[in-house]
Amino acid sequence: MRRREFLGLAGATAAGWPLVVSAQQSALSVIGFLSSLARNERPNLVDAFRRGLNDIGYVEGRNVAIEYRFADNQYDRLPVLAADLVERKVAVIAATGGSNSILAAKAATTAIPVVFTFGGDPVREGYVASLNRPGGNITGVSFFNTVLSAKALELLHGLVPAPSVIGLMVNPRNRESESVLSDSQEAARKLGRELLVVKASTASDIDIAFASLRQRRAGGLLIGGDPFVTTRRQQIVALAARDAILVMYANRDFVDEGGLMSYGNDVADAYRRAALYVGRILKGERPSELPVDQATKFELLINLKTAKALGLTFPATLLARADEVIE
Repeated sequence: MRRREFLGLAGATAAGWPLVVSAQQSALSVIGFLSSLARNERPNLVDAFRRGLNDIGYVEGRNVAIEYRFADNQYDRLPVLAADLVERKVAVIAATGGSNSILAAKAATTAIPVVFTFGGDPVREGYVASLNRPGGNITGVSFFNTVLSAKALELLHGLVPAPSVIGLMVNPRNRESESVLSDSQEAARKLGRELLVVKASTASDIDIAFASLRQRRAGGLLIGGDPFVTTRRQQIVALAARDAILVMYANRDFVDEGGLMSYGNDVADAYRRAALYVGRILKGERPSELPVDQATKFELLINLKTAKALGLTFPATLLARADEVIE
């Protein structure tokens, strides 16, 4: 072969390399990850999602790609972000960070499979036809944190001396808050406790909420499961310590930050399990035939260090019920 022909062939081959690489990249299955949160908020949840993908044989950048869309807690951005994922023809959408993400994905497509993580009852909200046979293009994981408010209030009730007011913090911009509010109010009536509802959807709202609790001399506070409120856990834990309010949280993230106690499910594990469903759909299963994965274990966590700082002694019966006690 002549030198000129060889160089021409080599040049043509080299020029073709980017096309080959591009073709390989475009062949990757693409997952749309839709979240109401900001990119840097609760990164453990995204890590758990990736871990679930790895468990079922998918590694980001190797045999699957992920298009991330974060709404930065601006829920009105979610429909546009969901529509963008549909336009990009992703294979599956993981709708995370609460009901607003699910609603946006549901409105954006009836063809692309959607896998949700949800703290409430997806049947009651109309996301699926039933837990066992979801139907349509939507299924997912429900950890039922929002429907645990009655039980959480009962546990808190046993620690807060009567007739002290017990507060309930909800995010009015989160649809799940409606069920938390109604369930908690019914439980408070049965317990004979006055429930002071405070609303917070911004950091300044949280400061105002605690001012209201101080004014009413609330002895306890129940924090409903809400993605935004959880991102403000450092602020809330600090204010609770300052005002010496006994607080029951919906997940362990608060207790890890120094919060008093929590009752709920492992949200990070729910994200991992949602990724398993995403992987099963990529392998060919239909969302309509994947039963909603339901949480079966709820954990009571108690922080004794925080209790000591508050001058609180937990009853031995309650300590015995705890799944984990932080010394």
